[in-house]
Amino acid sequence: MKKSLMALLFGTTLILGACGGEDTADPEPAEETPTETPTETPAGEETTVDAEEIVNQQCISCHGENLEGQGNFPPLNDVGSRLSEEEILTVILEGRGQMPAEIIEGEEAEAVAAWLSEQE
Repeated sequence: MKKSLMALLFGTTLILGACGGEDTADPEPAEETPTETPTETPAGEETTVDAEEIVNQQCISCHGENLEGQGNFPPLNDVGSRLSEEEILTVILEGRGQMPAEIIEGEEAEAVAAWLSEQE
């Protein structure tokens, strides 16, 4: 009895998963967010770095979903009121406490430092 019930549940799960379907409607184009920071490359070309996206990928695992801090990791949602852009960049590049050095590098680090400095 248990085997047949498990087989039925497993089969149903497979069928429903396969029938999930694909939405064929064209999704609306994503709007450009104001968090993108234009930076210049050495050749003088301008590129766009989405600092908020980088923060979401690199920082929330330690500093919390809303950057409110968690455990021994300080909040970043108001870091601009405590540190200057240069100090934030130094922390990103050199690390501090449990934060490893160079977790973000180059123009991305500069864009993130600029974005975080605006968080007050």
